[in-house]
Amino acid sequence: MRFGPFHIDQQRQQVFRNGTPLRLQGKVYQVLIVLLQKQGGVVTREELRRALWPAGTHVNYEANTNTAVNKLRQALNESTNGLRYIETIPRRGYSFAGAAEFSETPSPAIKQANAETSETSDTSPDQEARKRDASRSGKLPTMILVALILGMLLGATAATYWISHFA
Repeated sequence: MRFGPFHIDQQRQQVFRNGTPLRLQGKVYQVLIVLLQKQGGVVTREELRRALWPAGTHVNYEANTNTAVNKLRQALNESTNGLRYIETIPRRGYSFAGAAEFSETPSPAIKQANAETSETSDTSPDQEARKRDASRSGKLPTMILVALILGMLLGATAATYWISHFA
């Protein structure tokens, strides 16, 4: 899919601006796809809820939907370039206001960004989440150990103070 300076590679779930990859993952990417699939039409907030969260999921749909749409607008530079791709339809939902072209042919050569300036990730959103979870779970035992040592030091200090002043 293409619109304006943007190209979407759906197989890789990656968005490019003028050939430069953007970091647009998870729910933000999904909102863009849903809007593009119904371009020109209104995507209700209920349709977005069903598309983004499976039945029985307990999240604050309103806040999460608003956050995803705002992040998408930021990624598309809507506030700085004057173009508006996402139109808010009051009390109903959103509409993709651009003109997207759909093609079966792959994108032309894509710029390779270096690690310092790149906003991309070579991993899928699922792989990113697993890495984050693994990183967090590796930090938890360390944090618990630090808390225990601090507690022991605090306890020893308090005991020493108590013994020297009240014994």
